[in-house]
Amino acid sequence: MKKPYSPFRKIAFYEGISFLVLLFIAMPLKYFWEMPKAVTVVGSLHGILFVALGILALEVKRTYKLPFAWLVKAGLASLLPFGTFYMDREWKQEETRFCQ
Repeated sequence: MKKPYSPFRKIAFYEGISFLVLLFIAMPLKYFWEMPKAVTVVGSLHGILFVALGILALEVKRTYKLPFAWLVKAGLASLLPFGTFYMDREWKQEETRFCQ
C-alpha cells in the first residue's frame, strides 16, 4: 500500500496555490472587472482540492496514528492564506521520520 504522506503534501501545495489564486486573482477579477466566471472556475477547482486535502489528512492521521491536534492544525493551515506553505516544513520533517 502506498503511504499517504507524499500525496497529502502534494495536494496541500496545490490547494494552497488554488487558494491564493482564488483570493488574489479570481476575486479581484470578479469584483473589479466584472468577470465572475474566474471565481466559478477557480473556486470549483479549489473546492475539489480542499476536499481532497481533508480526505488525505484523515488518511495520514489514521495511518500514522497522529493526535487529533495534528488534524486540527492541518485544517487550520488549509483555511489560512499561505498556511499550507508554512506547515509544509513540519510536514516534510514528519514525512521523513515516518517514511524511512
